[in-house]
Amino acid sequence: MQTIISIGTDHAGVEYKNSIKAHLEQMGFAVLDHGTNSDESVDYPDFIHPVGEDLDANKAKFGIVICGSGNGAAITANKHRSVRCALCWNQELAVLAREHNDANVMSIPARYVSLPLAISMVDSFLNTAFAGGRHLRRVEKISC
Repeated sequence: MQTIISIGTDHAGVEYKNSIKAHLEQMGFAVLDHGTNSDESVDYPDFIHPVGEDLDANKAKFGIVICGSGNGAAITANKHRSVRCALCWNQELAVLAREHNDANVMSIPARYVSLPLAISMVDSFLNTAFAGGRHLRRVEKISC
């Protein structure tokens, strides 16, 4: 079965979203694209909440959210019950987000990382398994 990835961005990350989406599709992933598709100013929650909703409804296994700093997108995504979103700005953090936190959504700060780095982080995130063990005990304590 094809892995489905949900993606959403505000105006700051349109180029990143489009490039990451194309990269993922070349790798054989199905992508649910929630926009935006313009660099006109928009409100990031309008494009990030649908990503969280996809994970809540089991329509997607992973999500990628993008905004200028990555913070607003991460905060918004983490409002969803099934989301564990990590703000990542280098490959090591992308790996640790999966390995230690079982993150299923990554947030990319488009104004602070290059596009090649963002794509490398996506690859690292998707190719890293959750380590389990002592980390599982901690992840199980996250939900309120």
